[in-house]
Amino acid sequence: MKLVLGSTSPYRRELLARLGLPFDVARPEVDESPAPGETPAHLALRLARAKAAAVAQAHPGAWVIGSDQVADLDGQPLGKSGGRDAAIAQLEAMSARAVVFRTAVSVRCGDIAHDAVDATRVRFRPLSRAEIERYVAAEQPFDCAGSFKSEGLGITLFDAIETSDPTALIGLPLIATARLLRAAGFQLP
Repeated sequence: MKLVLGSTSPYRRELLARLGLPFDVARPEVDESPAPGETPAHLALRLARAKAAAVAQAHPGAWVIGSDQVADLDGQPLGKSGGRDAAIAQLEAMSARAVVFRTAVSVRCGDIAHDAVDATRVRFRPLSRAEIERYVAAEQPFDCAGSFKSEGLGITLFDAIETSDPTALIGLPLIATARLLRAAGFQLP
């Protein structure tokens, strides 16, 4: 069976490689704008499904993995900052607060799809403006939901992480992904 990762994220590519399955990578062309009033969990799932569906159209017969992550700050979605000032603003907003990261995955072939959404709760410690600026300058986390990299220096920003799947916070919940791939017929130990 052919497997395609519908993402150009290097983080998702590295995570999926851990499962030891051969896969191709394709860029999904999907508008990631939230719909008015859309919850972060619904947005993450809708985008994961849309990415899988878009890539599946170009790869008939292949199983496609789509994934998306949205930071949920009091019901408001936070995506990728895209730049320094927005990253600083996001981290200031999350300082001394708990944020839930909704990471969705969709495994699709044609009209058959299996989906899951992981919720990882991150408690940020109180952060000074100087700490935030030093962190942003050091890691430049502009391509990450919430403007941090937990697999890097971003871990120093937290008091705690509460999760059932530590890979979800990096961008692809491997426990759920492995379960969905097994449901699709892939053999994983």
